[in-house]
Amino acid sequence: MVGAKDRNTPKARLLGAELRELRQHAGWNARKLAGELGIAQGTVTRYERGDRTPPVAHVSRVLGVLGVTGRAYEELIEFAENASEPNLVADSGSGLHGHLVELSEYDRSATSITHVAPLIVPGPFQTRAYAQQIMASVPAYDREVRIEMRMARREAIRSERRFTVILAERVLRETIGSRAVMAEQLDHLCATARRDNVSVQVIPASETRWTLAHNGSFVLFEFDKAAPTIHLEHFRGPTFLYEKRDVEAYREELANLRATALEPQDSLELIESVSARVNEENHADLAGQLA
Repeated sequence: MVGAKDRNTPKARLLGAELRELRQHAGWNARKLAGELGIAQGTVTRYERGDRTPPVAHVSRVLGVLGVTGRAYEELIEFAENASEPNLVADSGSGLHGHLVELSEYDRSATSITHVAPLIVPGPFQTRAYAQQIMASVPAYDREVRIEMRMARREAIRSERRFTVILAERVLRETIGSRAVMAEQLDHLCATARRDNVSVQVIPASETRWTLAHNGSFVLFEFDKAAPTIHLEHFRGPTFLYEKRDVEAYREELANLRATALEPQDSLELIESVSARVNEENHADLAGQLA
C-alpha cells in the first residue's frame, strides 16, 4: 500500500517537474538517467510525473549525476525533504519558483477547472494587452516570460475539459490600463463565455451577503485519477492546498457561491451590456483623438 510519504502531492508534482527540466536541460533522456542510477526507467518517470514523492536520497543522486551544485542543490534538497507535506506555499524569492510553479500542467491534466475571481479576469481568460497591464510591475527580465506562459495557458480552454468562471461584477466595470484594453478584454470574455465547455457566472454588485469570493481569488482543479487541488495566488507566490478537509471546505462554499451568482445566460447578457458600453466609450475616445 502506498504510504502518506509516497502519495501524489502538489510538492511531489512540482519537484518532479523540476527534476524533469534539469534532466532535459542536461540533454539526457529518462532511460539514460535510469541506467546511470541503476533503477527502472518507470521509477524515474513516476517521480518526474509526481505520481510518487522521490526520497531525498534519490533527489541527491539525480542532482549529483546531472552536475547540479551550490544553492540550486541546497534548495532542491530542502524542497525534497518536505515534499510529502499535503499543502504547499511557494516563495517567489526562490529560484525554484519559475521552474516549479507550472500551472499549465494543471490546466492540461485537470478534467474540470473552476476560477473564482473577485478582482481581475483570471489568467487563462486574459488578453495579452490586459495581462501586460496586470504584470506592469513585474521586472522586465521576468515579465515577458510570464506573459507568454499565461498566453499558453489559454490553449487549455480550446480542449474538452470543463471550465467554470465566477466573477465579481466589479471585474467587468473597473478599467485596467485603458478603455481600449478593457473593450478588447470584455469582447474576448464574451466570446469565451459562449463556448460549450465554459460557464461564466457573475456575482452582481447588488449582492450584500458574504461569499467565499470575499476571501480572494482561487482555482479548483479536479482530476480523474488524482485528488483535487486548490490554488491560491498572493503577492509573493502561490499556495497549493491538497489536504482533503481543506479542499472540501472550499467545494462546499463553492456551491453557495454558484447559487449567489447570476445564471450563465444572465451573466453573459450582463457582460455583453458592459462590453457594448465600454466599446462605445472607447470609440468616442478615438474620435476625440482624431478631431
